[in-house]
Amino acid sequence: MATEETESTAAKKGEAAPKGKLHAFAGNSYDDYYDSAMSDFPWTARVLMNIVVYACYAFTKIVWPWKIENAELLVNDKRGRVIISNHESMVDPVLLVVTCWRAGIHLRIVYKSEFDKVAIARWLFSRVGGFPVNRGATDMKAVRRARAALQRGECLLIYPEGTRVKNDADAQVHGGYALMAQLAKAPVQPIAMVGARFLKFRSRIVVRAGEPIEWSELQSKKRKEQVAEMERRGMDEVYAIREELRRAYPELKE
Repeated sequence: MATEETESTAAKKGEAAPKGKLHAFAGNSYDDYYDSAMSDFPWTARVLMNIVVYACYAFTKIVWPWKIENAELLVNDKRGRVIISNHESMVDPVLLVVTCWRAGIHLRIVYKSEFDKVAIARWLFSRVGGFPVNRGATDMKAVRRARAALQRGECLLIYPEGTRVKNDADAQVHGGYALMAQLAKAPVQPIAMVGARFLKFRSRIVVRAGEPIEWSELQSKKRKEQVAEMERRGMDEVYAIREELRRAYPELKE
């Protein structure tokens, strides 16, 4: 009866009902992975994640030596958060996912739905906790998934620039992440990196984590105004951290 009530309530809200533990080898849809807690993923997916994480950690450390400054701000905070960053290369999310997974933090990548056109990319993203968002419109299904994940204590990794940026002048910031955070009453954590735009063998990458931005810190009082303020402040702090890194590591300035 309790399960039926949960499913009925979720259906009325247009949300997916809790799935419980997923099957190890078959019987799970992509939506099952998108809507389930990462702690409920089958052991096969967790084994895959461990293999991917430690292989990527070893490979990236050797090929592109990298470090995360103020890492304690990222790994010691166990709350569900929306983590935002500038986007320089496909290596960017790997570094953050690897760091968080090794610290016991479940980090889900919110990726653009265009990647789902590549079957292997969709399969892999789903198994490591990612879910797609349609950037062409307000994707309420993705927003609801984000809220549920944050309320479970999972973190979301979002790149508001939407795509890799090779020139600062070309950056276009997309909204949406603040609404996801607001609905779950979750903080937004800015992070920035330098050195990843034009990767060469043994080129260094430096990442720096910033302090999470709490909703109570905002000056705006109305919900829509708070979202707009968080959208502005979040990326302003990302770019401020990036500029600090460029000053500290001028040799990595692209």
